[in-house]
Amino acid sequence: MNTASLKQDYQERIVPILMKEFNYTTVMQCPKLQKIVLNQGLGEAVADKKIIDVAQQEMTMIAGQKAVATVSKKDIANFKVRKKMPIGVRVTLRGERMYEFLERLVRVALPRIRDFKGIANKMDGRGNYTLGITEQIIFPEINIDNITKLLGMNITFVTSANTDEEGFALLREFGLPFKK
Repeated sequence: MNTASLKQDYQERIVPILMKEFNYTTVMQCPKLQKIVLNQGLGEAVADKKIIDVAQQEMTMIAGQKAVATVSKKDIANFKVRKKMPIGVRVTLRGERMYEFLERLVRVALPRIRDFKGIANKMDGRGNYTLGITEQIIFPEINIDNITKLLGMNITFVTSANTDEEGFALLREFGLPFKK
């Protein structure tokens, strides 16, 4: 299934299901997936600057789009952090790349997690969902032999849904394996 088919699946299959489920009067009321944000916080980068470069390369491979370093906003002496010091990496995916990533996440990456029983169904109150992943090696783009450190990441699905129920229904129809 290519990315155009996931977009087409949304228009042909998911929209009618959501319209029926929530009694929408027009297609424009249906929630959409607006963007997927991948974020990696790297507190260890304070001591070792190479961690940011490695994480940036890995995140770029996973997302298929260049990752950018995130920087600290202020000095925090207890954590040895200075203002504008790189402390993480992030990628925001929209459009075709977003659908492509979603496809790979649902069909390839999540099934590779050992003892996987589904993802928790906790939404944020506004119809968005954040999924925490503990190891980047579940993605097939990452070569396990080249890994020096296992890094986790957060994947946030931003939808145009007004309520958690609408957002949950949308993500469920896209194939995210929520726990029963």
